[in-house]
Amino acid sequence: MESTPGQGAGRDGSQPPVLRRQDTRLDSYVDRYAARTHGMTASAIRALFAVANRPEVVSLAGGMPNIADLPLDVVGSSLQDLVLNRGLQAMQYGSGQGEPEIREAICEVMRLEGISAHPDDVTVTVGSQQALDLATRIFCDPGDVVLCEAPSYVGALGVFRSYQCDVAHVAMDEQGLVPEALREAVLALRAAGRKVKFVYTIPSFHNPAGVTQSLERREAILAVAEETDLLVVEDNPYGLLGFDADPIPAIRSLSDDRVVYLGTFSKTFAPGFRIGWVLAPHAVREKLVLAQESATLCPPTFSQFAITAYLAQHDWQGQIKVFAEMYRERRDAMLAGLADNMPAGVTWTVPAGGFYVWVTLPPGFDAQAMLPRAVTARVAYVPGTAFYADGFGSRHLRLSYCFPTPERILEGTRRLGDVLAREADLMSTFGTSVSGPRTPELSTHLAPGTNQA
Repeated sequence: MESTPGQGAGRDGSQPPVLRRQDTRLDSYVDRYAARTHGMTASAIRALFAVANRPEVVSLAGGMPNIADLPLDVVGSSLQDLVLNRGLQAMQYGSGQGEPEIREAICEVMRLEGISAHPDDVTVTVGSQQALDLATRIFCDPGDVVLCEAPSYVGALGVFRSYQCDVAHVAMDEQGLVPEALREAVLALRAAGRKVKFVYTIPSFHNPAGVTQSLERREAILAVAEETDLLVVEDNPYGLLGFDADPIPAIRSLSDDRVVYLGTFSKTFAPGFRIGWVLAPHAVREKLVLAQESATLCPPTFSQFAITAYLAQHDWQGQIKVFAEMYRERRDAMLAGLADNMPAGVTWTVPAGGFYVWVTLPPGFDAQAMLPRAVTARVAYVPGTAFYADGFGSRHLRLSYCFPTPERILEGTRRLGDVLAREADLMSTFGTSVSGPRTPELSTHLAPGTNQA
């Protein structure tokens, strides 16, 4: 603080030196960072890991694949053969676009969802997260708008924020992204002078909402994209993990030049290899390769050879069915636990595949504020606000059934039900209503569960 003139004068009449306030900062480099770093924030899911991974806590938060059913003897033998017979090649630098063999194999994987593609148009990435990062990097300038479902994948929102994009959410219903809402959003933003670069969508077994776009809905979304000259970025990590039917054809199968498609082996093989890909129109592919080379020089060569060997030597389609049945059992446990334990007024989606259930709480509940009390009760979830760029979602939460055993899932839903019951008692005691009209962010983009009595 500065001294006041006339106070504390010395014997010779001079004033003492002016003392200026010196604030301290934990990060002394804060003034040196680029402006785009201000948009970098910690993932709400990663922030939960330290607590949620404690053995006494039932974590229904993270989306970690369960690879316990992966045949490790087959994988181990395949890796041994790879090192002995092709080790010098597999452990060397590779192509920035990815090795030809795995790009050919990726095209075969995508055929299961109706996609006919050429290996030259595939760029291998470090998981589909990097695929999304590279796509955003080559398309978006600061201030551009990206359209996303409401809610949307938290990792995607982080990417868009880091590139200083503005996210505009588009309404969902029980079939996912609403085509008419998409059209209205594009036209309104452009009328306001905004530059809309693409719509980002997860059509199959949505993260976090758990809903799936029908083929008719996918065709309608593509029609809106054609009408408005809009690029579609289709993120499809879960498309082969359906429980009851064959995969729905991907949006990319309906258009070669309107869709940038993102895929990954993290959910259908193992996440530790960190191999994903982008299928893009040829001109876009060129930019993606340049961006990949500047970011990593080349994607992990050994991982590419390892996955190629696994696909060639093992019944990988049969293994995906094993995974899907395992996740179906866990999904069923989650739905049974919710039906048995949720208080009246709670609704939830009923996913036909993938990893997640999206829960809506009655008016008056706040999932973010309730989280510390849930963790104290030894159950963890992800609050819905993590999946919105605009602060909405307080009455929602995401539950993941992919990793815990069915027994743990049932126990987790029991604990969560107790937390919600205590929360309702508190609101009743202090006069907070738990009934009333839905808040604006809770428009009908949920397929409700059964416990509405």
